Amino acid sequence: MSGFFYSVALQWKLDIRSKSLLVTCYVVPLLFFLLMGGIFTSVMPEMKQTLIQSMIVMSVSMGAFIGLPPSLIETYGSEIKKVYKANGAPAASGLVTMFLSAFIHLTLMSVVILALSPLLFGAVLPDCLPHFFSALAFYIAASLCVGSILGLAVKNQGKLTMIAQLVFLPSIMLSGILFPADLLPDVLKHTGRVLPAFRGFQLMLDGGFLPERLWYFILVFCAAFIVCGILLKKQDAA
Repeated sequence: MSGFFYSVALQWKLDIRSKSLLVTCYVVPLLFFLLMGGIFTSVMPEMKQTLIQSMIVMSVSMGAFIGLPPSLIETYGSEIKKVYKANGAPAASGLVTMFLSAFIHLTLMSVVILALSPLLFGAVLPDCLPHFFSALAFYIAASLCVGSILGLAVKNQGKLTMIAQLVFLPSIMLSGILFPADLLPDVLKHTGRVLPAFRGFQLMLDGGFLPERLWYFILVFCAAFIVCGILLKKQDAA
């Protein structure tokens, strides 16, 4: 067990030095937050009620869909995976450590947004922080599950970039963080509800952490566990 925690800590330190993860998990989300936070609250003062949740959805989506998958390709699409085999480590070791490391990074970024929003833009803090952080954990984990599938399923970096954008952009546009999702046409509205961003945003709102809303996240976790298991077996056999 101590070896596992050591590998997670090591991966976390490696991720800090990774320019790709640094940009997607910290630099771009923070710049977007600082720029758009002021614009949103000036144009739409009522958005102060949901600014924290909106900025977190954007940050987590970018880190999970654009930041994590390339790291998985670097590991499972190269000779690094042979190191796991040579040392008798399960093929899932790399995925688990990168998943947990990314989870920590995205949580830290979310805490920064939570702390700065009231100070910089007068945003309203969530009524119940325990419920908010529980919802945040579910949302980050679900987003990383989708990112993990992308990183294991797509082996070409160019294709991955395109597919990741096709998941990221709808997550931002159809989740309700920029404008109410009810204003969208029915087709786009229902499409947005398939993505973790919409569900996570609703879950993080005040009074939104309801047991009946957790079935979606449990379904995503179960589906990702099965799909990633199949993809890892293929990786191990290759």
